[in-house]
Amino acid sequence: MNWLNRLPGFERSLPGREWWLWKRLPAIIGWGTFLPLAVAFLFWWFAPAGSSAADERALWLLIYQLLGLVLLHWTLVLTAAIACAIVMLMKGPAFVADSYPPPGRET
Repeated sequence: MNWLNRLPGFERSLPGREWWLWKRLPAIIGWGTFLPLAVAFLFWWFAPAGSSAADERALWLLIYQLLGLVLLHWTLVLTAAIACAIVMLMKGPAFVADSYPPPGRET
């Protein structure tokens, strides 16, 4: 028995923006991770040695905010990837399920 019966006469939709975005997601996640972490590292590296406790606290607060920005970026990219996968799946070929008459129905 063939489980995947394609719908005869179905025409697939043309690829759209989902493939454009899907191909660029690795670069988007790479740059979106690298840039905030690079800024955090530069602020940490070039922090003055004799800074006060308030300056040190402000520096670490900025570093934590940039790490939060990276995590937010990852969740947004994951959401975009899921959306692209759903659109690609929905634009794929159509399949016909086997008929299953409901119980109690007269034939």
